[in-house]
Amino acid sequence: MSEQILDSIRSKYGAVAQSNLSNEHAGVQAVAEAFGYSAEELTSIPADANMGLSCGNPTATAHLRPGEVVVDLGSGGGLDVFLASKMVGPTGRAIGVDMTPSMIERARANAVSDSYTNVEFYLAMIDKVPLPDASVDCVISNCVLNLAPDKPSVFREISRILKPGGRLAVSDIALKHELPEDIAKSMAAYVGCIGGAIKMDDYREGLLAAGFEHVEIVDSGSDLNAYAKVENQAGCCSPTMGDTAACCAPAPSSEPTVHEELTELLSKYDVNAAAASVKVYAVKPSSLASKSCCGPTCCS
Repeated sequence: MSEQILDSIRSKYGAVAQSNLSNEHAGVQAVAEAFGYSAEELTSIPADANMGLSCGNPTATAHLRPGEVVVDLGSGGGLDVFLASKMVGPTGRAIGVDMTPSMIERARANAVSDSYTNVEFYLAMIDKVPLPDASVDCVISNCVLNLAPDKPSVFREISRILKPGGRLAVSDIALKHELPEDIAKSMAAYVGCIGGAIKMDDYREGLLAAGFEHVEIVDSGSDLNAYAKVENQAGCCSPTMGDTAACCAPAPSSEPTVHEELTELLSKYDVNAAAASVKVYAVKPSSLASKSCCGPTCCS
């Protein structure tokens, strides 16, 4: 089942990467702004890095410092990598990891077009990151960990690559309570960032089990219906692929598309009632761990 999920995710997000969605589309920019990015941030990076896939702004809670190494899991077109690269500066490194080849191609093209020299992008699974143990100061991610079939493995991998005292700052979708059965069992809902989400308490327990301290899961209060701001978008994390004419054309078969299935599910259910955009923060223990707590609520 997990391979089927991964293949579906790779296919659907690959199509997003090959689409013309960018920050030059008002709806795409509106989605990012609804989840915490400023217009100034969005215009400071390549337009193609933003495809309306965010559910928060992890760089706002990561407290990145010059010279640090930061890794973005599920980096897509590089939105958060490029923002992070400015924060860590020329002596630091911002690294993106994504399992979709076309996303990596798009991110690397963005880096070349704007002459970024302190960024790298790796094609890899987020539970098998090609980096040494204890080599990273901060791990960020944006609306991606919910997609991982084996979340405990991802949490352990994050702990592995973090230095002692290193931190995790993630924006994600988590559940307030169990989903209705039709959504919980829907592949469309899984690919759309809803079906694979876990409850907030389970998220916290998973991070604690992986050895993290100072774990915080904070509901951002953002309206998940903001995704509708992308023209013809069907739902969370699943914007329309390709041009409008192609997307409005009838499907070549009677089998409903993922977007049609997700639209039908979301029309029957208030997503905000069960799910939330959350800010996740945690610290890998060290003798200095108490000085590292600088998450959404413990650092001004």
